[in-house]
Amino acid sequence: MTLAIFMVLLMVLAAAVSLITEAVKKCLDNSGAKYSANVIVLIVAIIVGVGGTAVAYLFLGIPFTLTNIVCIVLMAIAVWVGAMVGYDKVIQMIEQIKVLK
Repeated sequence: MTLAIFMVLLMVLAAAVSLITEAVKKCLDNSGAKYSANVIVLIVAIIVGVGGTAVAYLFLGIPFTLTNIVCIVLMAIAVWVGAMVGYDKVIQMIEQIKVLK
């Protein structure tokens, strides 16, 4: 995996995780279920990170070797960290805006 592919996948997948996480949280809120936001982000990031990277490998014709499978797992972790940092910063910004009003 080249650095360019890594960066594009990380950006797109982390954004997708953030959007999907918000949708899942909205559904859970509507159903009245109790949940941990961090666990939801982790589960969604693993699914999206592994699935998205595997689909990218298929489309780009990259073979599934042991090294590339390790890269898929590492990409899932990177997507999780990227989504968590982005998610926390967005929530922090919203809270700061609420205080200003």
